Amino acid sequence: MRIRSALPLLALVGLVAACGQNTNATPETTQPTTTAAANGAITVFAAASLKDAFTTIGSQFEAANPGATVTFNFGGSSSLATQITQGAPADVFASASNKTMETVTAAKLAADPAVFAVNSLEIVTPTTQSIPVTSLADLATPGIKVAVCQKDVPCGATALALFEKNKVTVTPTSQEPDVKAVMSKVTLGEVDAGIVYVTDVQAAKGSVTGIEIPADQNVTTKYPIATVLTTKQPATATAFVQYLLSATGQKVMHEAGFAAP
Repeated sequence: MRIRSALPLLALVGLVAACGQNTNATPETTQPTTTAAANGAITVFAAASLKDAFTTIGSQFEAANPGATVTFNFGGSSSLATQITQGAPADVFASASNKTMETVTAAKLAADPAVFAVNSLEIVTPTTQSIPVTSLADLATPGIKVAVCQKDVPCGATALALFEKNKVTVTPTSQEPDVKAVMSKVTLGEVDAGIVYVTDVQAAKGSVTGIEIPADQNVTTKYPIATVLTTKQPATATAFVQYLLSATGQKVMHEAGFAAP
């Protein structure tokens, strides 16, 4: 009788032990799943160089979170930062430099930004060159037309740092509001060369010619992201940032040519 009465007790102990296990543990390879809190529409202000990668990530995020909608406002980071400090309705800000992010954090409109990617520069020319360009030094050739970003935009500030580091005197013909505008000038053949990010050359898929800058000559810029503290959708904004920082989001960034932070 003692043996028979002990059997139900052993079964109960086994059931309690099983319930104590973490049955919700997620393997590292599992893709991000739907987040109950990620509902509603958010607007992400993002550097122009992020357009291709973020468009993909936005679609993936919406698919993983059917109740969420993401709209992007792409442009020069400094212009976007100014818009946010002037009250533009942004929920998330992704900048191409820590300096432009500081404009928003200093205004107490964002806090604790996280760096999610690193980018470097590349020379870009039309596929048919009217003036031969094979290196950084060639950009100092008299008569050559060179396009860069405006100096207050991260791609422009980084280009200036590149010229200073290599002691190359470049007189730009055109200074554009963002890196996509520089790419447009080159693609249309309006300039002989431009300074853009390596990711822009990759995204162009052969419509332009990219000329690598050796690592010991090149400079990099870090990309931080943060939720905007005035957002009316803090849960969804935070979920988007977390998705970007996840293995799934980082895979998209890597495939777009960005280096890991």
